Amino acid sequence: MITISLHNLIFHSFHGVHEEEKILGNTFIVNVDVLFQPDGHISTIDQTVNYVALYNLIKTRMNASTALLETLVQDMAQLIHEFDKRIKSISITVEKKNPPIPNIQGSVSVNYKKEF
Repeated sequence: MITISLHNLIFHSFHGVHEEEKILGNTFIVNVDVLFQPDGHISTIDQTVNYVALYNLIKTRMNASTALLETLVQDMAQLIHEFDKRIKSISITVEKKNPPIPNIQGSVSVNYKKEF
């Protein structure tokens, strides 16, 4: 198995259930790991999972406002798997850097793992 990782991807997006989150947005950090089984020695881009294409899928989905991070990570996993059916496992974490919780110092995150 080979793992392709995209870590510490930073987005300003508008995810959340509160109106202020939909207006002001927030900083999000995304980490994605995909595992796939290659069909032998990899010597061309077509024989691997293209991380540039993965980034573009993630970026597009992060630009679509969603109330719940749980929905966001599940949707993202589905999009990634549809993009490349060779993927056997996906792990996605989305971290909200400044959650709208009074007096919080820290962040919140949701992690989703899916095997196919």
